Amino acid sequence: MSDHRFFRTAARRRLSILLAGLLLGTGAVHAQAGPSHSDGLTTADISGWLQTSTPTGRIDTGNPFFQGLGSNGRSCNSCHRQAQGWTMTPQELRQRFARTAGMDPVFSPVDGAVSPLADVSTVYARRSAYAMLLDRGLIRVGLPLPANAQFRLTRVDDPYRYASAHELSLFRRPLPATNLIWLTAVMWDGRETFTPFKPPMDEGIDLQNLRTSLGSQARHAILGHEQAASAPDQAVIDRIVEFELHMVTAQAADNAAGRLNADDAMGGPNILVQQRFWIGINDTLGNDPSGDAFDARSMRLFDGWYNPDTLFLRDPRSRARAAIARGERLFDSMPIDIRGVAGLNDVTGLPVIHGSCSSCHDAPNIGNHSVALPVNIGISDASRRTPDMPLYTLTNTATGQSVQTTDPGLAMLTGKWADIGKFKGPILRGLAARAPYFHNGSAATLGEVVDFYDTRFHVHMSAQQKSDLVAFLSAL
Repeated sequence: MSDHRFFRTAARRRLSILLAGLLLGTGAVHAQAGPSHSDGLTTADISGWLQTSTPTGRIDTGNPFFQGLGSNGRSCNSCHRQAQGWTMTPQELRQRFARTAGMDPVFSPVDGAVSPLADVSTVYARRSAYAMLLDRGLIRVGLPLPANAQFRLTRVDDPYRYASAHELSLFRRPLPATNLIWLTAVMWDGRETFTPFKPPMDEGIDLQNLRTSLGSQARHAILGHEQAASAPDQAVIDRIVEFELHMVTAQAADNAAGRLNADDAMGGPNILVQQRFWIGINDTLGNDPSGDAFDARSMRLFDGWYNPDTLFLRDPRSRARAAIARGERLFDSMPIDIRGVAGLNDVTGLPVIHGSCSSCHDAPNIGNHSVALPVNIGISDASRRTPDMPLYTLTNTATGQSVQTTDPGLAMLTGKWADIGKFKGPILRGLAARAPYFHNGSAATLGEVVDFYDTRFHVHMSAQQKSDLVAFLSAL
């Protein structure tokens, strides 16, 4: 073995120990048992059972994550709930609204309402004011146009009569507060990313920058979402960040397939703790610092369940497992001609990239991109606008070209015309518990997610292929 290959292998081994030690709080990694439904870490969802793994085997509810640190009664936990994949869902929000007549702290005009000026004086008024939370689980993010923007706002169509160049109303899903050790950008538009995460390969993950980025996100959330008069002490921020960094969440059991770590499968959170990762691992565009080539088979959790002889499977559980395994193979290998994606086609100079789902979801068994890769797949295009969403017309100050969007995305941070509509791809583990999907909650189910990609890229999937893909995504 060459010296270069030896040190590369040693670096990977050190990284696996580092991640396991950080997430488990110990150097020992234990095999995953089946989910315990009475441990407070395991909750039912539409697909089966969701499980969170922590170093102590419990959720530390004494952490400041669960404490109201501002003036409106909210805490981090108001929007990041374990049973909803550490985010929040419209179904659970409607239950909270019904229990409290819309007075739960999550229902706050500052960003929970369609406008900070919305009438919340009666239950009826609150039901309208918090419609985006109740219907899609969306928080209103108010951001001004950047001072250096290459575009100006030339028209606003806001059903709530509030948005302007001074403050656009951008409705977005809260991202999960778990599995954060594998983040390559913080927030949908990356605005809390302290610096690009590009450490040396033998360090693998840039914990210092990641902690700084998550600390900034927590601080701004306390000042903004919780409406604190001043930021808490750094020690409080550090405790929140450490709590978040030590959580791993994934689907642990499927209603039809059973335990997702059974019979050579590798589903569930405790096996996920052991997952190899470094910034750039398996990068589609060749940025893996190890020098390894991109491998389209980014997901290999259910190889042991693959069975081509499905016609002979009489047992319902075996058929369900075979469907999950087929979906995984489709995710890795189903041909997709990627066209018109800003951040990919324009960057590579290729009008068509012959890829698959794993071209963008390349981090092995995790599902986000292993480097920050904000792309525009058209989610916020005017053609997909629904009447409850504001629509903004932006005009290029140099060319006079105009575009309409419901959310400029990364461009609200950089001011660049080319960044309009760009967002990061989220980590895919624990998907079943946290519908709806995409940054704006435009897909109510995983079936609608699959339908979007099928129509957007003209894949022409069969009904069976769609069903298998949904079975796989639900098992993550």
